[in-house]
Amino acid sequence: MMKEWVLFATGALVMGFVVDLIVGDPHGWPHLICGFGRLIAALEHALYPMQNKRFAGTLLVMFVLLVAFGVPALLLLLAWRISPWLYFAFETLLCWQLLATKSLRVESRVVYDALAEGNLSGARRAVSMIVGRDTAALDAAGVTRAAVETVAENTSDGIAAPLFYMMLGGAALGCFYKAANTMDSMVGYKNERYLEFGRAAAKLDDVLNYIPARLCAAFMLCATWLCGLDVGNAWRIYRRDRRKHASPNSAHTEAVMAGALRVRLAGDAYYFGVLCKKPYIGDALRPIETEDILRAHKVLYATAYLLLLLALLLRGVLYVAL
Repeated sequence: MMKEWVLFATGALVMGFVVDLIVGDPHGWPHLICGFGRLIAALEHALYPMQNKRFAGTLLVMFVLLVAFGVPALLLLLAWRISPWLYFAFETLLCWQLLATKSLRVESRVVYDALAEGNLSGARRAVSMIVGRDTAALDAAGVTRAAVETVAENTSDGIAAPLFYMMLGGAALGCFYKAANTMDSMVGYKNERYLEFGRAAAKLDDVLNYIPARLCAAFMLCATWLCGLDVGNAWRIYRRDRRKHASPNSAHTEAVMAGALRVRLAGDAYYFGVLCKKPYIGDALRPIETEDILRAHKVLYATAYLLLLLALLLRGVLYVAL
């Protein structure tokens, strides 16, 4: 039975990956991550009034993860008992919704198109949809830098980490990860409201992304070579700048991307009107340009394919071992 599960689960992982590449996340369609977001918002509304904010935030994490992992796990188990093919269909659906390869390219391509047309205000609006910083005062280079950074960072959060956890435990474990990652993006801020309430979510996200971020950086280096970019400089910047971020994970893929493109990323940024001082990542060996968004897309896709190959290899080893 275990061997059969590995076969069906691996097939669903591949199918979900392919569907994501073809369909992406069409606007207006129901989406699993939106469901997580609504659950988190509802629980925040109920728990935040508690006096002990850190305890309330811990309860939030526990409730969300219980639902995010438990419900899909039970439904997948029920589907398997009815028919492996029903399980395959449901697992494929979840794997598709847990990945974000095409949507990451599509959303950042909107930024590129606006910049290419000379529509800076439109580019600012577009990039504001995919980054957390204030974008109203960014110039064209700042908008481009923000888009490239989010492609680099979300290659890990949106592709490498979900693939890693789905490889280990199927879509249910992937849901566990994405729920934790969504909580961090909603409440994991170091501001007055969330410093204590969001602490548990932020720490959990750091732990869950520790291995995937480093794995993604390694495969992004390979992708840099495959794409004909500067892999030597990418390796140099990675070794030097991979820790230049408040998060223990975020700078790993940003450092590789900065080195591959031979540009400087990160630096100071405004969040909710407050200046956040951040170190630069990479060296400005040349000025950043709009085409760097498309170069980042090439690295994104090459990295995704390599990560899928790794998942298939490890699943194949497991299948043979059973």
